[in-house]
This record gives sequence, C-alpha cells and structure tokens, in this order.
Amino acid sequence: MTCCSPRDFLTRRLAGDLISASETFKSPQQFVLQTGVVSNKDYVSPEYLVLQHHGWIAASTAPCPSGVLPPCWDVLLTPSGVDTVRAIVGQEGDKPSLVLPVARRELVSITGISRQGSAADVEFAWRWIPLNEIGAALYSSDLHYKSTVAFRQFDDGWRVVPSNPHSGQALDDALRSAEPVP
Repeated sequence: MTCCSPRDFLTRRLAGDLISASETFKSPQQFVLQTGVVSNKDYVSPEYLVLQHHGWIAASTAPCPSGVLPPCWDVLLTPSGVDTVRAIVGQEGDKPSLVLPVARRELVSITGISRQGSAADVEFAWRWIPLNEIGAALYSSDLHYKSTVAFRQFDDGWRVVPSNPHSGQALDDALRSAEPVP
C-alpha cells in the first residue's frame, strides 16, 4: 500500500506522517538467532557477542558441516536465554532458527525538504526503539540515523516513492543506507 496525502503542499508534518505510516518504516527489525552448529564468522559477529555477554547463549567447539571452514561452534540457549527468547516468541523458542522481532523505527524529526516540481527529497532523522530485552541489548535508542527519501506528487497528493525512482531514493533503500548521526 502506498501512503498518500490529499494536500498539495509538502510540509514537514505531512512528510513525517507519510514516512511514519509507510509499511517499510513500520516493519520491525528482526534478528535471526541460529542455534546448533554455526560458523565462526556467525559466532563472533557483534550480535552473537552481545548475546554471549548477556549470558543468553553459550557454545562449545563442534565439527563443521561440509563446505564450512573451521572452527565451528555448537550454540545453545542458556536457561536465561530460553526464558528471554520464550518471552518473545513463546514455545517457538525450541526451534534451531528463531526470527525475533527486536526493534521498531521511530521518526525523530524531518530535517529538510528539497522540492523540484512534482518531486521532493525529504531528509529525516530516526532511531530504533527496542521491543524487548534482546532488542535493548542490540539497539540503542540513543543513536539517531539520518536518511533521505524520495516523494512524488500525484493528482491526489504526495506519496513516498515505494521503489527506486530516477532521482531520489526509495524508503527501504534510504533506511538500509542510513548513517548514524554524530
């Protein structure tokens, strides 16, 4: 679904409402937690290190599956990890691959609008809001990101550009390429 506005004038408030209402912006950040045998690359990733630090996972060395370079690790949820994960996904916490919703985006401010005819680029600041204990460990709500997204004016009002246009940037691309604001 494309968000649109009946207004002809693109204001900061309208741009913020349209960005916040878009499906791309509203979709939660998900973290995939793989238990069982994982590669060293995955086990030493920043996310897994955070989970280790909080005592939610533990691992021991394990033989690697064919085609995976050693070392490999047999990752298990600790009792604390089982409780934490089950609070998020219920009994699905027993699966070897868990998709955990961990954070959602929150619009902080519209920082600028550059308009040319029926097209506009809107620069905005946003942050992650953790949805649970794991989200709070992985995403700081103090860190703000800056993105720019393309808008286009139609006969029924302004819309966030849902796919990559000729100029500007689609919202999903803008969020993926967001840079932390110093």
